[in-house]
Amino acid sequence: MEEDNLKKDNLKIANIKLKSRLIVGTGKYKNFKETANAIKESGAEMVTVAVRRINILDKNKPILTDYIDPKKIIYLPNTAGCFTSEDALRTLRLAREMGGWKLVKLEVLGDKKTLYPNMIETVKSTKILVKEGFNVMVYCTDDPLLAKKLEDVGASAIMPLASPIGSGLGILNKVNISIIVKQSKVPVIVDAGLGTASDATIAMEMGCDGVLVNSAIANAKNPVLMARSFKNGVISGRDSFLAGRMKKNIFATASSPIDGLI
Repeated sequence: MEEDNLKKDNLKIANIKLKSRLIVGTGKYKNFKETANAIKESGAEMVTVAVRRINILDKNKPILTDYIDPKKIIYLPNTAGCFTSEDALRTLRLAREMGGWKLVKLEVLGDKKTLYPNMIETVKSTKILVKEGFNVMVYCTDDPLLAKKLEDVGASAIMPLASPIGSGLGILNKVNISIIVKQSKVPVIVDAGLGTASDATIAMEMGCDGVLVNSAIANAKNPVLMARSFKNGVISGRDSFLAGRMKKNIFATASSPIDGLI
């Protein structure tokens, strides 16, 4: 019975069910072939696509869809590189016109140095997109109050940063991420700053519903091997969370019973 429940342990975002809880990006790789190989090894069923940066339509140039079949892998258009609400809204409306995408990832950045999200613009944009019929996965700070606000205005998933984009520093504020996980009724997917597979395992053990990884895989010396590592790290962390860890104790507890010793 327990094994059957584990097989049904899917990640559900809006009306989409995913067996893999690892979402990967498509940027920063040497070429589209390496991108495709890494995604295949990761087991991911959803990839983010920076609408403003990556070619998905112009047949005169190398095109992502020739390497990653959008009929087999779910494309998640995102607004990477947008610093205003207007740019983000325009980008996602264009994505819907081009490919009919309604499930999207919103990020409205505050400045070029930290790439932290501008949460005032992010909340405003989320409200507008939800009213226009989009299902919005939202990149945000790890502030529990603002994360709750995003859920209240209709976000389909909350995506708090672990640390600055591309930093590889891992989860810097476990307390805030834990609060966000406990208070949220929509999926919580850690986005940005993970550096290695153990970071993904930690996020999953904390109860996060998934992780989104790009730089840690694409910038690895062996991206394909790192993609497999993240796949296994996410699975291990999720299993650990579902298994229920032992309680912590400041004193020792014997591994074997002491009753009946000779």
